[in-house]
Amino acid sequence: MATEQTQQVFRDLDSDNRNNSCLNTMRKFNLHQHFTWQLAKTLAMGQGLAALICGTAITSQYLATDFHVNTPMLQSFLNYVLLCVTYIPVLVCRKGDENVLQILKSRWWKYVLLALVDVEANYTVVKAYQYTTLTSVQLLDCFVVPVLMVLSWWILKTRFRPVHYAAVCICVLGVGTMVGADLMAGRDQGSTANILLGDGLVLLSASMYAVSNVCQEYTVKNLSREEFLGMVGLFGTVISTLQMVILERNDIAAIQWNWKVGLLFCGFALCLYTLYSCMSIVIKLSSATSVNLSLLTADLFSLFFGFVLFHYTFSGLYLVSLVVIIIGSIMFNAVPTRTNLADPPSVCEEGFCENPVATQNYFTNQEEELDAQEKTNVSGKTCEFKEQTYQNDDVAVACSTKM
Repeated sequence: MATEQTQQVFRDLDSDNRNNSCLNTMRKFNLHQHFTWQLAKTLAMGQGLAALICGTAITSQYLATDFHVNTPMLQSFLNYVLLCVTYIPVLVCRKGDENVLQILKSRWWKYVLLALVDVEANYTVVKAYQYTTLTSVQLLDCFVVPVLMVLSWWILKTRFRPVHYAAVCICVLGVGTMVGADLMAGRDQGSTANILLGDGLVLLSASMYAVSNVCQEYTVKNLSREEFLGMVGLFGTVISTLQMVILERNDIAAIQWNWKVGLLFCGFALCLYTLYSCMSIVIKLSSATSVNLSLLTADLFSLFFGFVLFHYTFSGLYLVSLVVIIIGSIMFNAVPTRTNLADPPSVCEEGFCENPVATQNYFTNQEEELDAQEKTNVSGKTCEFKEQTYQNDDVAVACSTKM
């Protein structure tokens, strides 16, 4: 009889714990907590970055089709010059370890490598169009997202949840829908001179973009965005100048300059400069992976402008693709990632944390520990209540052993 009463107590306790767990989950879920103005702002800024990439694509296409200008290094050179002129004076005016001389003295070689990776990523993806098709570039360019996630897990200690992997799959599905619409509309443009080489260049470019973006995320969250942009602008100017003189001097000499060509060059440079400057802000608010998911809509924006400017064929699948990619981006940003850090974040004198992401995850873990303690206390009180109800020594011993 005592054994049956003990089993009944255990069943009652398990049922109460399950009910309490479901109720706590329902109470903790807050729609406003996940879908906030911060999320809306991040998504809007991400789509703004995609629109800037669209601007670079349109100006480049006009230069290539109407004026037969194909000088990717010259176009990138103008962007790096603007970055250098804007952000190096900011670093010159700073004191201590943030001064440009101290930065160059302590970690100049790191920024040389980073600038080299960034310059070659921009050059390689443009070069790939000479060997493979537009469809291949659009599909394989998504390779930047899994590489980013691996590098973020390894370098930044970011831990993704299952919903993040599901969101990435949804975004890739949206890109696949866009490519399918391109094939149906007959827009499988580009060269087929050496598809294997072209696809390899796209994968190489995506990998280098991932390295650059992870380094950018680490720098803007732990040092400053001005340091990243200034150093990349400085060394990017030097590297692109050397590469431009070696590879594009004949193409530059053949350009027939007029006000339209100059305006297109200025438009490209301003779009790319604004993209670099604003991307560092969005990455600081979210993450490099989140930003690159938002950038998957850039090809769609180019298509929408192409319907008017270049008379592309419209397909309803383009709208479906846009909606699917945005839904995936919302899913990814709605749930915060975790950072695997053993020590709590340090706090600056002004009261702001040096690593906002780590700080948020640290306090989230603290809240989870408090919830676990509270649940233990509730279970203990339930056990005491069962002891007083049944007034049975065997039940009390079993109950205290279970707790």
